[in-house]
Amino acid sequence: MPYFGLLNINKPSGITSRDVVNHVQRIVRPAKAGHAGTLDPLASGVLVVCVGPATRLIDYVQQGAKRYRATFLLGRQSDTEDIEGEVTVLASAPAPTRDEIVRAAASFVGEIRQRPPAYSALKVGGRRAYDLARAGKEVELAERPVKVYSIDVLDYDYPSLSLDIRCGAGTYVRSLGRDLAASLGTAAVMSALVRTEVGSFRLEDACELEDIRGETLGDLLLPPRRAVADLPVVILTADEIHRLSHGMPVRREGLTELAEAAGCDEGGELMAILTAREGQLWPSRNLGPRA
Repeated sequence: MPYFGLLNINKPSGITSRDVVNHVQRIVRPAKAGHAGTLDPLASGVLVVCVGPATRLIDYVQQGAKRYRATFLLGRQSDTEDIEGEVTVLASAPAPTRDEIVRAAASFVGEIRQRPPAYSALKVGGRRAYDLARAGKEVELAERPVKVYSIDVLDYDYPSLSLDIRCGAGTYVRSLGRDLAASLGTAAVMSALVRTEVGSFRLEDACELEDIRGETLGDLLLPPRRAVADLPVVILTADEIHRLSHGMPVRREGLTELAEAAGCDEGGELMAILTAREGQLWPSRNLGPRA
């Protein structure tokens, strides 16, 4: 049976997210594989890799809330906003108290505006911002709204500050540390980052990269339904699955007002993402084999 599912992987630090996908891709080819949310090489933790038709669900996973354990060094700054860049120690930098940090962190909870780091994968004029920055170009990305659900101080021993951060998609933790430090009259660089959660995917449940092999992959794959766990479920008959696989709608009394739903077969396997339109349920994404 073709590979179809999700991998919750504990990405090691020191390698790229693409390296993780390439490892999986070598095992599952000719099936596709793709990750749902980049982790920088410095970072470790939860990286969800979608396999086979589940690559069509990447954006659903990416929209899940993220949780991080981040460590910063105060009184320092770098062009990359982390220790991967050229770090400069500020002269006579203030050492804020723990209470001052807690109060300042509270002001960053909610919907805030954030300027992404110059060294990021965002595109400027068709090129990656980090490519422009490495070429010596001045990169100033526009602020954008992001959501921060909570910031808690885990440990503080100046200059080292460890935070537990829960935030929405698109939030740069490096930049959050940068702005928090600036509000305290100093600067900060990120020295370590562990992603502990992506939506319902937890670090304690993640598999290690070296454990993913041809003979183990089938047991490690999680059901694609996990990517859309918040959607209501519509159980489909074989005839309905056949119609949907050919782009045709199905009618269900009482369900036509659903904005979006997970269409599953009688065994609970995800077959399609459904949307209501013109009094019928249409497939917005087909995931099962075309019958």
